[in-house]
Amino acid sequence: MKTFSQRLAGLHADHRRIAQGAARVAFFLLLGKAAGALKEMAVAYRYGVSDAVDAYQFTLTMASWLPVTIVGALSVVLIPVLVRSRRESRAARALFLGQLQGWVIMLGVVLAVLSYIAWPLLLQLAGQGLDPRTQHMSSQLMLAFAPAALLTLMTGISAARLRAHERHINTLLDSVPAVVILIWVLLAATVDDIGPLLWGTLVGYVIQSAWLLWLASRADGMWGRPRLGFSAHQWPDLVKAAGVMLVGQIAMSFVGPIDQYTAANLGANANATLGFAARLLSLVLGLGAASVGRAALPVLADVQSRGDAGHARSVALKWSVWMLGAGAVAAAVGWLLAPWGVALLFERGAFTAQDTVAVAHVLRWGLMQLPFYFGVLILVQLLASQNRYRIMAGIAVANFAIKALMNMVLAPVMGTAGIMLATSCMYALSYICYVFVALYLPASPSGAR
Repeated sequence: MKTFSQRLAGLHADHRRIAQGAARVAFFLLLGKAAGALKEMAVAYRYGVSDAVDAYQFTLTMASWLPVTIVGALSVVLIPVLVRSRRESRAARALFLGQLQGWVIMLGVVLAVLSYIAWPLLLQLAGQGLDPRTQHMSSQLMLAFAPAALLTLMTGISAARLRAHERHINTLLDSVPAVVILIWVLLAATVDDIGPLLWGTLVGYVIQSAWLLWLASRADGMWGRPRLGFSAHQWPDLVKAAGVMLVGQIAMSFVGPIDQYTAANLGANANATLGFAARLLSLVLGLGAASVGRAALPVLADVQSRGDAGHARSVALKWSVWMLGAGAVAAAVGWLLAPWGVALLFERGAFTAQDTVAVAHVLRWGLMQLPFYFGVLILVQLLASQNRYRIMAGIAVANFAIKALMNMVLAPVMGTAGIMLATSCMYALSYICYVFVALYLPASPSGAR
């Protein structure tokens, strides 16, 4: 019987690179998610399922969706560009990084200002189901989440720079805001308002952004002094690809807000219940699929740049099958352990046994997405490495359409659990589409945008 290390040594070098990268990401994710779980435990202990948590969850989702969407789209197209740029001169890399940093800062400032100005209108449109006290708390929280738009963009670019070098410490630092919120909530004398959540969020984002920028500058051997301009040769292809990718990313980004809107119209505390279940589910999603997905893109991009498209597809399909099976096992185990897990993490203080039953019920329906989510994420990296951004955007639009339809059909019948089941339907469609593309569309060395 071969040991695990012997099996790992017998894998192809590119499989080993993904496996080793995934192991590092999973380790960092485990530490980061542990910090996030402790934060959620502290919030549940001090606030319970309350108006403050409703306000925080609503504001977090609605205010961060556009910055996170931009980072998601830009990272997918940027990492292959940065991988290829490693073979260029220092001057060429410095020019591109500087211009990239300059435009990201400019965009972040604009987003921060617009977010704060537009928030009252957004509350009237999307938050009409929230009570006046919750809406007031949400307006206060924008003092933290408006500048977080700029910090999120800067963090995303620094993380992409690190991942292009197959360094995944950014995964651990994703937990910095959670750690700061945890400390602030625990040290707060009272939690009658959202002050601890507000200041913990803002300070956490500042620390995370500065830390990642320093690490990225060390990895690249340069800071990338911000400047405005489009003279770097990478811009034409990058802008074109990012524009196409952003269409699909925006479509997918509406999943979070539409869930919040649907939950806000289901009654009091539905947002909080959905939020607790979603954050617990994210622990499993992160440790499983995200670790492999984050490790795979730079490897597949490197294989693709060597002109070996067939091997890249073979590697991705094998990992997809392995991850599909792992997701099915995780879903079955999670279904059995859901009530125990929710009670262990949250049931104390203001979080009651009745809250445990409600959150566990919603979580179980969310677990049905695991096999499809696990299986599709590696295929997403394959198509990204092949520059098939139009296909990815088309699938994303179809995903959003099925998600919106299923929310309307299932939420009135099943309540908050129906929102989770709708997400599972969305990922099932996504997996079917990506498998079809990977199997039946010919791969080329350079891909097709």
